[in-house]
Amino acid sequence: MAEYENSHNYSTQSETAMQSLNTIIQLHFEKTLEKKRAIDQQKKELWKLFQLFFLFLALVFTALVHSSSLKCRHCWMPIGLLTFSHLIFYVSVAQTLRCINGFKYQRRCHKLTLGLATERLRQMNTGAVDTNADGKDVGGDEFEIPYQEPPKSYFGKFKRNWAMHFGFLILIYVFMVSSSVVVLCF
Repeated sequence: MAEYENSHNYSTQSETAMQSLNTIIQLHFEKTLEKKRAIDQQKKELWKLFQLFFLFLALVFTALVHSSSLKCRHCWMPIGLLTFSHLIFYVSVAQTLRCINGFKYQRRCHKLTLGLATERLRQMNTGAVDTNADGKDVGGDEFEIPYQEPPKSYFGKFKRNWAMHFGFLILIYVFMVSSSVVVLCF
């Protein structure tokens, strides 16, 4: 009779653990999709910002080319306008990139946790012995899926992304200022 109770108790614990794992997997899968949608939305916003900014730059450059009253001594006005508009645009891009990178980091955490939960479920289904980081067997009451975070090297990806965007923006700024000087002074 004791054997029946032990096997029934183990079976109930196993079923509860599997249901718990399925719930964790479903939650992190939904969160991963939610973060993906948020990233896509922020990328659309970034694209719109770039489109509007390039339209503004085209209007400024067209006004400079067709202006007969602006001379070389007035060069500071378009340069000041370009500087101010670039600063505003840099802040907007920085905020959008910060949101994108935050969502990417959260998505990566959910994907890692999802992967760990899926692996634990697979091990339970195959009957493999599951061990934790200390090498001890994980049993009913000790069952837990910790929230996973990527390694520190993952942040290098974000730094490269920032450097690429802001390098591009600095090149645009230098081009627009030099073009303004050339159009007005030569």
